[in-house]
Amino acid sequence: MLKKIKVLIIDDSALIRQLLQEILSKDPAIEVVGTAADPLIARDKIKQLLPDVLTLDIEMPKMDGITFLKNLMRLRPMPVIMISTLTEAGADVTLEALEIGAIDFIPKPKVDVAEKIQDYAADIINKIKIASVARVRTFRDNVIPTVNEKLSADAILAKGSTKFLRTTEKIIAIGSSTGGTEAIKEILIRMPATAPAIVISQHIPAAFSSSFSKRMNDCSAMTVYEAKDGQQILPGHVYIAPGDRHLIVERSGARYVCRLNDGPLVNRHKPSVDVMFRSVSQNVGPNAVGAILTGMGDDGARGMKEMHETGSSTIAQDEKSSVVWGMPGEAVKHGGVDHVLSLEHIAEKLLDLCND
Repeated sequence: MLKKIKVLIIDDSALIRQLLQEILSKDPAIEVVGTAADPLIARDKIKQLLPDVLTLDIEMPKMDGITFLKNLMRLRPMPVIMISTLTEAGADVTLEALEIGAIDFIPKPKVDVAEKIQDYAADIINKIKIASVARVRTFRDNVIPTVNEKLSADAILAKGSTKFLRTTEKIIAIGSSTGGTEAIKEILIRMPATAPAIVISQHIPAAFSSSFSKRMNDCSAMTVYEAKDGQQILPGHVYIAPGDRHLIVERSGARYVCRLNDGPLVNRHKPSVDVMFRSVSQNVGPNAVGAILTGMGDDGARGMKEMHETGSSTIAQDEKSSVVWGMPGEAVKHGGVDHVLSLEHIAEKLLDLCND
């Protein structure tokens, strides 16, 4: 008999505790071993019940979720999924939680909670399972709907023609998912202001991508934007896909521009890494360098192979430094990866490859 994933739910809302318990208990691989209304109760229950994964609310009495998470990640690091509202304020504090060491987050609807949280049921179960096998970082001071049909990048861009010209202008394309917000940060803080242009597709809700872009701008010497349709792609600048649009790189005369596409989900994601990588393979080709970072699933694996086949240099984050070695592992399996590197060495390699 397989060992069940033991979950402890921490939330001051009795309704949320009940709803999460009902959702998670429907999966035979998950066992809700307990609930707690505040972090002080949770502290004792963690010692008593030895859960594999915690769900943690942010706003709670006696001790807020961020303070509790910092203490937990210092003293007893373990997988944590945050419960967060899809608002700008919720985005900021959730991104802080991911910096501290939380694996992922579950959207908390602002209204009609009992009804709307059911829309995220499959996603909640999936994130608990991912968290149970994810690598957890020790803290140091220093929603995506599920669909039945899994579409490929063909739904957005036809595979085929290429439009690239050899120039000295390079573009770096980066794709990531679970654990990716921190992985992207680790790369951007190592990039000089004169680095080649970077385009990024990170699986993130629309309500969070603007806040994420602003946080990256604050920590990087490069200028970081949430990408806009028609925006020119320039050296020294970073363009992050909005959380509800595919980011496509197009050639317009001698310039590269961002195009935003509101087509269907690809590989169950929008933005999709496969879509962005395909556009880069078709329009930038040998002038591009690609990197695929930590994340669950296989989005980006096929697109990276297409980049590789049109002359782009490619990098995958290694298993040891990934929170989840899904996307980079699949890219390696598909045969489109030139270099497999630890996260700390990727920025330097990206710059070296752009200078070749």
